[in-house]
Amino acid sequence: MSEEFTFTIKRIGFNEHYRPSDSTRTTTNFANLARGEKRQENLRKTLTMINNRFNALAHWDNPEGNRYSVELDIISVDMTIHAARTGNALPLIEILKTTIVDHRTGERIEGVAGNNFSSYVRDYDFSVVLSEHNRNRTTFSVPDNFGTLHGNLFTSFVNSSTYKHHFTKPPIICISVSSSKTYHRTENRHPVLGVEYQQDDDSLTDAYFKKMGLSVRYFMPEGSVAPLAFYFFGDLLNDYTNLELISTISTMDTFQKIYRPEIYNANSVAGRAYTPRLDHSDYSLTPIVYDREERSRLGVEQGKFAEEHFIKPYKPFLDQWSERPSC
Repeated sequence: MSEEFTFTIKRIGFNEHYRPSDSTRTTTNFANLARGEKRQENLRKTLTMINNRFNALAHWDNPEGNRYSVELDIISVDMTIHAARTGNALPLIEILKTTIVDHRTGERIEGVAGNNFSSYVRDYDFSVVLSEHNRNRTTFSVPDNFGTLHGNLFTSFVNSSTYKHHFTKPPIICISVSSSKTYHRTENRHPVLGVEYQQDDDSLTDAYFKKMGLSVRYFMPEGSVAPLAFYFFGDLLNDYTNLELISTISTMDTFQKIYRPEIYNANSVAGRAYTPRLDHSDYSLTPIVYDREERSRLGVEQGKFAEEHFIKPYKPFLDQWSERPSC
């Protein structure tokens, strides 16, 4: 039922001159880095980390480790609801798009869409719906249909002509593994993604992303100290080139080192059985200023924004649309 909506895409380059626009979700990793007195220094160091990580993984025919660089575009997706009879576009999601620059050949190689993933509706689900559902409860539980609307909106966008016009392949979302689960190393090893980990039960995030139509696998690339969670459509190992996968790894491994150093910048490597811990004390900080407390607070504020400006005004239509089998 994608004809019920019109999706509009806006791009802005994520570079050392980047400044968040008024419509950018301030909880996103890239927006957080681009504020304050050290904004330009933060951005420059982050991009250097990404490029160094990319060249370390793409080491073939790259003896000096400087053949490639990664350019990032912030993709903001707005949605207009036809049934609302209003021209107002509603902010839906933000993702990152990578482009790989080969400085030896001068070629610009299309990378992967997705990577970082931010969503007002997801903020609403986790910061408002989940919180209110568990208020005064003695045991944690998840409400019925949790994430269904968000999942349908996301798949509607990915299946839309707008997405297909701008991107040639489905997105890959790469985020941290869950601190509530234990991951076990397998014998499977991919030349780029590294060693695979598995866990027995879906985390809440896994289940939420599954409603977006995404499968998940966990890999720890060479040079990383903890596995990353890769959410994808289709076949992660065969649908993407090595350079495409490296663009995602280098980007998101860098953000995770900054955002969750206890896990991804730890001074020891994940073992055969690994439980991520945010209270882990043996880790190193990057030289990049990141306000994690502010990020958590803003997540709640933006969840309430989504409730006020999106969920409540359009709830009857959204509920009816989301319940349709074709959604």
